[in-house]
Amino acid sequence: MKAITYRSYGGPDVLEYGDVPEPKLGPDAVLVRVAAASVNPVDWKIQGGYLDGMLDVVFPVIPGWDVAGVVEKVGVGVTEFAPGDEVIGYVREDMVRRGTFAEYVAAPVRTLARKPATLDFAQAAGLPLAGLTAYQALTRALEVKPGETVLVHAAAGGVGSLAVQIAVALGARVIGTAGEHNHDYLRSLGAEPVVYGDGLADRVRALAPEGVDAVLDLIGGDALQLSPALLADGGRLASVADGAVLALGGRYVFVRPDTADLTALTELAESGGLTVEVAATFPLERTADAQRLNATGHTRGKIVVTVP
Repeated sequence: MKAITYRSYGGPDVLEYGDVPEPKLGPDAVLVRVAAASVNPVDWKIQGGYLDGMLDVVFPVIPGWDVAGVVEKVGVGVTEFAPGDEVIGYVREDMVRRGTFAEYVAAPVRTLARKPATLDFAQAAGLPLAGLTAYQALTRALEVKPGETVLVHAAAGGVGSLAVQIAVALGARVIGTAGEHNHDYLRSLGAEPVVYGDGLADRVRALAPEGVDAVLDLIGGDALQLSPALLADGGRLASVADGAVLALGGRYVFVRPDTADLTALTELAESGGLTVEVAATFPLERTADAQRLNATGHTRGKIVVTVP
């Protein structure tokens, strides 16, 4: 099969496009014919060696954790899916080795759910990792309740735009930080936008004088450091971007594969409460270009790689 691989740590230039063996199918996995796979910052961070102390990496690596596609065949112990089923998945295994930037991926059933009928394959590929990150941060780490006010930093990005929609679906009022050019977009998702930069704390306090109930940080750095001062009494703080949140009394979130959570996102999408903004698509052989664009950190929504 055709796939993207890398044989050593590095930037986009270490990516190669070529032939690799089709993956073997374990008893509790399904072989997915990939239609699309989305790019996430964690892809190029692993590839750059930044997570070497956390994750076992076996070279050569096929990168990518997000997938949308069609079940080609199932393992002998699989009853959840059948050939022809359209699925999505956050296909993270214990080792970084065989990812989703390929024509086929062998995906454990614990990483999959059925694809939302309301999303095309490119949109669906952008949902698993980003959607699960937002969902698990909001429902588990922050325990957002109806009527609460949530501040989302970087609200127009891949995770942020989904976090806004999920928080709205949970019954929360949402304030979102973003560049001014994305403010109308955030309003369309149900958020009240505020611009980044100097004076951000004052702008948030003008909207929530008594403080916000929860802050979801997707940037780290200065945005995270000013967040505790914006919390109401009993407010909660979580970050997916900066481990310094622990010293501030908050929670650090690293997303986990979870079929039940992924199914909840599917149901929200099919009810009309969730959509995925696709910023750009690239063919599989141009995965390096997709990764370069993602690394700029300035795109709205998701960057997706499509597979013929």
